[in-house]
Amino acid sequence: MDIDYHAIAPEMILAVTIIAVLVVDLLPVDKYFTAVTGLVGLFAAAIPLLTLGVLEDEGTRTMLGGSYVVDDFALVLKGLFLVTGFVSLLISVGYLEDDRFYQGEFYFLLLASVGGAVVMASSRDLLTLFIGLEVVSGPAFLMAGWRKGDVRSNEAALKYFITGVLAATILVFGMTLVYGVSGALTFEGIRNATQAGGLVDEPAFVLGVIFVLVGFGFKVSAVPFHFWAPDVYQGAPTPVAAYVSVGSKAAGFVGLLSLCYLAFPEVSEIWGPALWILAAASMTVGNLTALRQTNVVRLLGYSSVAQGGFILVPFAMAGTFDEVALADAFFATVTYLLIYAFMNLGAFAVVIAAARKTGSGEIADWGGLSTYSPALAGLLAVFFLSLAGIPPLAGWFAKLVMFQSVLFDPTNTWAVVLAALAALNAVVAFFYYAKVVKAAWFDSVPETVEVDRERRLSPSLALALGLTVVAVIAVGIYPPLLAFFGEATEALVAAP
Repeated sequence: MDIDYHAIAPEMILAVTIIAVLVVDLLPVDKYFTAVTGLVGLFAAAIPLLTLGVLEDEGTRTMLGGSYVVDDFALVLKGLFLVTGFVSLLISVGYLEDDRFYQGEFYFLLLASVGGAVVMASSRDLLTLFIGLEVVSGPAFLMAGWRKGDVRSNEAALKYFITGVLAATILVFGMTLVYGVSGALTFEGIRNATQAGGLVDEPAFVLGVIFVLVGFGFKVSAVPFHFWAPDVYQGAPTPVAAYVSVGSKAAGFVGLLSLCYLAFPEVSEIWGPALWILAAASMTVGNLTALRQTNVVRLLGYSSVAQGGFILVPFAMAGTFDEVALADAFFATVTYLLIYAFMNLGAFAVVIAAARKTGSGEIADWGGLSTYSPALAGLLAVFFLSLAGIPPLAGWFAKLVMFQSVLFDPTNTWAVVLAALAALNAVVAFFYYAKVVKAAWFDSVPETVEVDRERRLSPSLALALGLTVVAVIAVGIYPPLLAFFGEATEALVAAP
């Protein structure tokens, strides 16, 4: 069996870490050490990524008959998932300790979900992709209901589970149709069968592609499959909402990206228009609904729907581009995913810190935050204005590459219309992000709110905020830091 142990070292280290967390949890030591074990394991799993991508540039490593591939594209996404898991775990430590949650089991589930995402980054067949996606989702269902005595948390877990199972059913049915018609499991095999067998006009194959898109539409909370997201974000523990909004969503986008380009490039006339509609609807519905929200977490829930629409914009037009523009489109998608991860994780970390001080997640109750916690109010402004795309924060670059990629051909009417919709939605988004910043900096402290002025950030939460704010500012000021991701997307475009 063609196994390259260096190439799968991140997965192996992560698997050992998951087992180690279980063992440490059984020992008569402080539960804090389970978190430390998880953090060390995630950091260790990232080391082989550096040796594979920087120190040993040996190109693509293919295993298991083409079902598992490690190239620059996979390495970048594995790194994204490991960093997301690392920051999410940092955010979780103080939160779980304060409210006396079960900690060891939570860290185990979080790491298991990250492991599934890491596997998805290298998956090149339907079976491995589906298993990886379900490993991402399964632990998240449980973590959403971690506040066992909270009705909202139970409701969130139930809604997430039901919609997740529905999405998985639709997805696996679509994959079954694709496999049944093409006779291939690997993406390359499906692509070759499509080219050779004229499957473009086969109704069962077309229906399978549509079902796959619908299944992933649920996973990335694209409109009209988004209805679960705001309720889950608000009801689940805030660290779980942070992870689901970034890690789980990114995993869905990775699967969608890999399938559409590597398996379904010959039917781009099917998935291209479908993703165009999803992108336009997600941006518009997400942003307009977010305008009416008074709760910060719920606002971020609808914001996540809208940001998913922005991520889909270059992807929706990718099927109509030549190879050079196609690389730019995928660079825009991957870049937006990476920047969005840091912005959103940072925003949720601020939400946790501010909610601890005010005892509330309502925007109005955060009035005057700058008067008693100027540093926290400053961090809030950085992350929320970055999400709005205000220079020199990283969000501006994410939106720039999005617009550049979709307007590659200014004679393409559909691309111009989608770019115009994105521009209008970016303006709408600024209003509700600015509303939160205004409350923190310009409103007075509500008389009904008892502020805990003495409360300090936990070290782990402070570290998470530090890491994310440095990334958001550094990339915003010097975007060439992301140059390597251009090479990564070229690896995907150059795939046979």
